[in-house]
Amino acid sequence: MLRLRCKARSGSHALPALSPHSPLRDMQAALAALTGVPAPAQRLLLGFPPRSLDLSDGERRLGELGIHSGDTLIVEEDTSKPDPDPPVVAKRTMSHPLREAVPVLARRVVPADNSCLFTSVSYVVEGGVYDPGCAPEMRNLIAQIVASDPESYCEAVLGKTNREYCDWIRREDTWGGAIEVSILSKFYQCEICVVDTQTVRIDRFGEDAGYAKRVLLIYDGIHYDPLERRIPDSDIPPQTIFSTSDDVVLAQALELADEARRKRQFTDVNRFALRCMVCQKGLTGQLEAREHAKETGHTNFGEV
Repeated sequence: MLRLRCKARSGSHALPALSPHSPLRDMQAALAALTGVPAPAQRLLLGFPPRSLDLSDGERRLGELGIHSGDTLIVEEDTSKPDPDPPVVAKRTMSHPLREAVPVLARRVVPADNSCLFTSVSYVVEGGVYDPGCAPEMRNLIAQIVASDPESYCEAVLGKTNREYCDWIRREDTWGGAIEVSILSKFYQCEICVVDTQTVRIDRFGEDAGYAKRVLLIYDGIHYDPLERRIPDSDIPPQTIFSTSDDVVLAQALELADEARRKRQFTDVNRFALRCMVCQKGLTGQLEAREHAKETGHTNFGEV
């Protein structure tokens, strides 16, 4: 995959996951979403000294254009090119600028109650319906799936026996993680993308399964929230389910994660301070918490 950035008047942005085989039109669509410069009006510069890219053939592969991982593209708007907006939009009299109606990807905060993963997954797969009581049902669903396939979900995979895991995941003070996301991805037949704010990385569960739908969560080291695309100051319902061909939404998710990282809106799970809520012992990081749980059986921890 190519790691690319772009610079425009709106600032610096990370592009979504593109490959040398991606067509130019896909990159231009991503650039349009990030910078606000429509593809027909784009002028792209690359290298040093900057050279203009040939944009005449949108089907050309990025590798053929000499684009490599680590490159930064400069995006300029060529005002001499015709307005790409359709005539109906161009002629319509609007009381507000068009840009106010542009949808944005945003975090939808859910409670930090040990069940944030389950609440977040439920919210996105149900199309933006918030159900605060969904966690017990989802925990039980996961336990049933695991119990029905002890060969796939063995102790080597789960870190505990199949029976112990099923009892453990049903408890309301248990946190969900990668295993549970993977199971829910298969159950709901959709790709679940988890955007990490500490590493500015996207982990895509179900990426190779051929699913048509994609949902997104954002993760700060200990807490999950759902991501949704919404129009500010609008009564239009948010969008939480996306096509797996929509890589623009991945670029927007990375932008959110990068902004959160710059603001230090993440928890370093190896250094954060915890307290065992059973015996009140102070702990540092997830490793000490795991060791304490093994020694005592205590699994209810709170962040200090």
